[in-house]
Amino acid sequence: MNRQELKAFLDAKVEEYNQPGFIPNDPVCIPHEYTKKQDIEIAGFMAAVFAWGQRKTIINKGREFLALMGNEPHAFVLQYAEDDLKPFLDFKHRTFNSTDALYFLHFFRWFYERHESLEEAFTGSLGEEASMEARLMHFFELFFSLTDHPIRTYKHIPTPARKSACKRINMFLRWMVRQDDKGVDFGIWKTIWPDQLICPCDLHVDRVARKLGLIKRKQTDWQTALELTDNLKKLDPTDPVKYDFALFGLGVEERF
Repeated sequence: MNRQELKAFLDAKVEEYNQPGFIPNDPVCIPHEYTKKQDIEIAGFMAAVFAWGQRKTIINKGREFLALMGNEPHAFVLQYAEDDLKPFLDFKHRTFNSTDALYFLHFFRWFYERHESLEEAFTGSLGEEASMEARLMHFFELFFSLTDHPIRTYKHIPTPARKSACKRINMFLRWMVRQDDKGVDFGIWKTIWPDQLICPCDLHVDRVARKLGLIKRKQTDWQTALELTDNLKKLDPTDPVKYDFALFGLGVEERF
C-alpha cells in the first residue's frame, strides 16, 4: 500500500486500540491505579521495567511490588525505614531480584528528596531541543550516579549508548508524555514533547512494522527504533508514537 493508504489503515487501528478498553490487560493499568503524579511516575516506571514476558505476569508482579510499598510509592520511598525493606528481599521477576529492588528504592529516595518529578531526570540541564538519545543517556548516567550502584542492575535500565532499542523506557515515556482524549496515556509531563518520543520497538511492533515496510534494518537496536519513528513521522509528524497502539494491536490482538 502507498503512504496515504498506510496512514489511513494505521489511523483506523490507532482509533480502535487507543481506547480505555486497552488499559486493563496492559501494564499501563498499573499506574492507572494511582492519581498522585509521583505515584503514577513510580508505578509506571516499575511496570515498564517489569514489562517483558506475559502481560498478565507483568501486571501481577507490578501490583506485588507496589503492594510492598503500601500502594503509596512516593510516600514509601521518602519515609521507609530499614525494616520496611525486608519484604523486598524475597521479590523476584525474571532477572530482576532483591539487589535491583533495593537499589531502585535507594535511587527513588535520593531523587525525590531533591526533585518534584521524575521528569527532571530526563531533562536535567539539557535544553528543550535535546534529542531523546541524549535524554536517555543522561537518565542512565543519573540513575547509576550513586556510589553504591550494583553493576548487575545495568541490565534493567537501557541506554542508546549500548545500542539498546530502549523499548521499555520508551514505553514509559509514551505513557508520561503523550496527551490525547482517549485516557490511556497520561500526558502529565510538559517539558518533553510528543514529537520527541521514540516508538517502543518490542517483538510484536517490530514484526508488524517490518511487514508494513516501516523497518528495513536487519537487527533490532537503537537505530532500528529511530528508523521506525522517522517513518511514523511521515504519517504524523507531531505525534508519531500514537502508532504504537496500531502496530502493537495488530501484532498481539490480530496476529497480523
